[in-house]
Amino acid sequence: MNQSGSQHKKLIVALIAITLLGFVVRLLTSNFIAAHLNDPGWFQSGSFAIFDRQAQNALDGKESFFWIPDSSRTDLIQYPPGNKLWIGFIYTVTGVRSALSVQRVQLVFDSLSVLLIIGIGVSSFGWNVGLIAGLLAALSPLLALYGVTPGADAITSWFVLASVWWLVLACKRKSVAHAIVAGVLLGLACWIRVNPLFLFGAWFVGLLFFLKAPLKKRLQLGLAASFATILVIAPVVVRNLVVFYPQIAPTGLNVGWNFLAGIGETERGAEFGAPCCDQQMIEQDRIAMGLPPDAPLGLVYPDGITRDRQRGQRALAIIKAHPVWYVKVMARRFLGHLKLAGKPVPSLGSTGVNVTSEKTLPPALQRFPFSVTVNALGMIQSVLRYLALPLILVGVWISFRNNVEMAGVLMTTVVYYLASLSVAHSEVRYALPMHGILCVFAAVAASKVRIPRPSPMILKTSP
Repeated sequence: MNQSGSQHKKLIVALIAITLLGFVVRLLTSNFIAAHLNDPGWFQSGSFAIFDRQAQNALDGKESFFWIPDSSRTDLIQYPPGNKLWIGFIYTVTGVRSALSVQRVQLVFDSLSVLLIIGIGVSSFGWNVGLIAGLLAALSPLLALYGVTPGADAITSWFVLASVWWLVLACKRKSVAHAIVAGVLLGLACWIRVNPLFLFGAWFVGLLFFLKAPLKKRLQLGLAASFATILVIAPVVVRNLVVFYPQIAPTGLNVGWNFLAGIGETERGAEFGAPCCDQQMIEQDRIAMGLPPDAPLGLVYPDGITRDRQRGQRALAIIKAHPVWYVKVMARRFLGHLKLAGKPVPSLGSTGVNVTSEKTLPPALQRFPFSVTVNALGMIQSVLRYLALPLILVGVWISFRNNVEMAGVLMTTVVYYLASLSVAHSEVRYALPMHGILCVFAAVAASKVRIPRPSPMILKTSP
């Protein structure tokens, strides 16, 4: 076998090994989540219940997966329709309508999503970086936790990471076609979660600043990705405008909620009378609407558009009156999204669990050699948690020194998430694509580490 064929075989073996490692870590983590599906601290059962109910109603012919015939049903635009479609698809294929069926399917797909991170690393900085990035992503407690938690976060991340990979390829090949694919994938991500909605704008700016190409080509690529994203999102926007006009909610609800709850979760929330959670917000709405304590009222139904707009107005009034304080709040959120080790920031949620025999193995397997192997894997995860941020910072510095074009293109997505998620209430699970890309920057630093090989001993013989 020639050298090229041998090299290809080694790469294939490495890809399979990393994917299997990612699967094992996610399988173990899924055992932990499956045991905590009734614990709101670990599983957002309220949000999933909304997706579950809407998907089941659509499958039973009670509602449409997409269209909303009644303009009073503001609850149907609380979230984009993509996750409802995804859950309906899983229920149809598996024949089981439960959170566990969603978890099992996500487990497989999220293990494969490690290949997207490898692809971004390989296309940006070469095979060494790509494989190390994949290894870090496979072991990441954060990516594993939310990858196997039923919900919209992991699915959104898959599409965003795929779109970033195609954007990198578009930059390397100066290809408008690749930029269009990147935009389409980003638009599909917005069908599931609204968080990446304006990422195409960050890309446009990033391409103008960092892409090494004539201005005309930079504009072509940026506009191609932008228009493709907008066209894919357009059906949802048009539906909302048609159904809910003149109370326009183009991209859905909860913008006002995020701002007001983001204030309510701070140390001065009670001082400003800002609610910290859904129940407090509903109770305040009930009082403002003059409803009795036992009157039925949902977070976004009825009259969800007006109520969410009023929440946003309250929040902006508080921010306007205390701008310096709010800048500090934003700075804490910004830094909180980069805190991967130690005690997590309370309002941002968990950054994952290290796998251990006790937490993640079934009782029947909590014995040698399984327990020792899993505990060793958990210890490696723990070490990597503390090494992650230093590696990321060094990797960003090295990347900009060696390849400012690729580093800048990737960093636009990172900065977009850090900036947009610092403005209002956010959780680390919203930023999974960012953490996938940060694995690439950490891999750049790790790839520069050289482990010295011991020199062979020279045996001296007597004459």
